[in-house]
Amino acid sequence: MAYGTTPDLFDEYIKIGEKMAALCLENFCQCVFHLFARQYLLKPTAEDIARLYNFYAQKHGLPGMLGSIDYMHWEWKNCPIAWQGQYTIGDQKGPSIMLEAVASQDLWIWHAFFGMAGSNNDINVLYFSPLFNTIKDGTAPPSPFEVNSHRYERGYYLGDGIYPEWAMLGRFLMLKTPARSIDFNKIRRHMYACVVLHNMIQENNGFVIGRREERMIQRNPTRHLELNLRDRDAMIKEIRDKQVHKQLESDLTEHVWNLSPYFRNANGA
Repeated sequence: MAYGTTPDLFDEYIKIGEKMAALCLENFCQCVFHLFARQYLLKPTAEDIARLYNFYAQKHGLPGMLGSIDYMHWEWKNCPIAWQGQYTIGDQKGPSIMLEAVASQDLWIWHAFFGMAGSNNDINVLYFSPLFNTIKDGTAPPSPFEVNSHRYERGYYLGDGIYPEWAMLGRFLMLKTPARSIDFNKIRRHMYACVVLHNMIQENNGFVIGRREERMIQRNPTRHLELNLRDRDAMIKEIRDKQVHKQLESDLTEHVWNLSPYFRNANGA
């Protein structure tokens, strides 16, 4: 996983064959996924959101930011011939499977959604993603913020951020080589195991914004009353509201402009 090597590279050293090495990798990834996915791939609590808001406001002067969202393709070498059309897109060399990930600047991956066919674009993947499910259901913790004298009820993600992809590809070279398995579910477990192990390493090295012990206290936050169907539809429309997006974009631009005299001096204003 770390070096992207073939299963039979170390058969003389560890005295096991190629098939057994591949089986060991599969069992390891399956174990990591089932034992630790719930712990290391949960959405931020209210305390986590407050930490992220405070960090980005102090570091970059951006209130209400939750992290960076990015998409990457993992090439699928042994994709079945009957599926290759739906897993291939023009800007990729061959069939691929897409990962959507959200990470904060400490490179902690808060959200991972893997499995969409590589023929999709980023917007299509976001449409099917469970990223906003808790908001749609009314179970997300409150996350209001204010910028440029306007109040917003939910934080935002920086689109096309470099954090998630840089974090994953820099640590697991296996993701830089085409996936060799013909089984889609095995590839899925490999990817999620990489995400979980990445978060474990970040936590062990002390790079995360909040300590795991503090986050575990609030793992079961107070649930809000779930929304009925009409309110849920209204919430979906609010999430996709272009006017709110344009207003937020304008407010952030004005906020950063007023916050950073360097930008005005650099442009001669």
